[in-house]
Amino acid sequence: MSLDSPVATREKVRIFVTGHCDGLPELREALERHAEIELVGWSEGVRESASTLTGGHLQVVLHGTRASSLPADDLAAIREHTRAPLILLASGESSALLEEALEADVSDVLLLPQMTENVVFAIRKAGHSGRRAQGGPSARRGRIITVFSPKGGTGKTVTSTNLASTFAKYEGKRTLLLDLDLQFGDAAIMLGIEPEKTIYDLVVAPGELDSEKLAGYTTRHNCGLDILPAPLRPEDAELVTEAKLARLLEVARESYDVIVVDTSPFFHGPMLATLDRTDELLLVAGLEVPTLKNVRLSLQTLELLAFPSNRIKVVLNRANSKVGMKPGEVEGALEVKVRFELPSDGKVPLAVNRGTPLVLADDKAEFSKAIRQMAKQLLPAEAAKQQKRRLFARSGS
Repeated sequence: MSLDSPVATREKVRIFVTGHCDGLPELREALERHAEIELVGWSEGVRESASTLTGGHLQVVLHGTRASSLPADDLAAIREHTRAPLILLASGESSALLEEALEADVSDVLLLPQMTENVVFAIRKAGHSGRRAQGGPSARRGRIITVFSPKGGTGKTVTSTNLASTFAKYEGKRTLLLDLDLQFGDAAIMLGIEPEKTIYDLVVAPGELDSEKLAGYTTRHNCGLDILPAPLRPEDAELVTEAKLARLLEVARESYDVIVVDTSPFFHGPMLATLDRTDELLLVAGLEVPTLKNVRLSLQTLELLAFPSNRIKVVLNRANSKVGMKPGEVEGALEVKVRFELPSDGKVPLAVNRGTPLVLADDKAEFSKAIRQMAKQLLPAEAAKQQKRRLFARSGS
């Protein structure tokens, strides 16, 4: 091996180019000739390139845009087919685009014209990050937020669907909603989705589970949220074993920033497997004595299971209902602090019946404001965003 030609020893990065902007045709030709790049193909329209984007063989996708703001529809269309790292290319001054990209699933933003070597460096950096996200030593570790209530009717699924929608729509997080109420899950219905595939189809499919395979079984909501629904038939729940669920959660962590898990009201095998991997447990309670009795028993059970108490956050739903009990009495009965209060809002059942989470239908509603505030408090520190802002600023300079 010659020490004078290190480029020759590097594996080429497989890329695909979509979209259009000033300077992109010239850059595309330069990349096609570059020794470190394998240009698989290109297309101005995202829809026309669906067959090439699908399959998991691409390492980086470049998308050109003339828009001064984030081309959200194009990015969503790309994400329907591939999870490969995405670099956004734009021409001219576009400070708004740079700012919006901070909140989106974008690895880098480059303002053209750029030296070819600068673009190749960005491609290699994005490709390296993509490989790490697929399971390297520093792989993505998405946060698992489990929503649980030991009694039906407390608003557990309403909380799950609105919270997951908030992470995806308003916080710009790559989010998966996993419905583990395996016999009678309603998350898909509350999102107005009729899924073609469910968690049952995923666990019975042959082959090893990885990020690309998981992506093929999720359903995308128009807010950007991915959902893996509960089985359509109750008897299929038995096939979702603890071992398969454990692998599913680990793969989901490699693919998503946040995984919101909606659960059944039981401490059964799937719930225990989920608890082992849960970063935050939202325990939903209401202003009813039977519910509080069951929540108190749940807290005792979690203590017996040695689940860390600092990961448990009690959510009091319909906290402003006038039913002869106040939030302070709930804390006294449970002997724990109520961390989040969600107000009773007549718009919630209307949104449920329409199949649209209230945070999407009316983000000014009091319930929506409470959910969005809870979502912000559940997110880790914003250090990563600040680092990304600095990187984008250097790319655009």
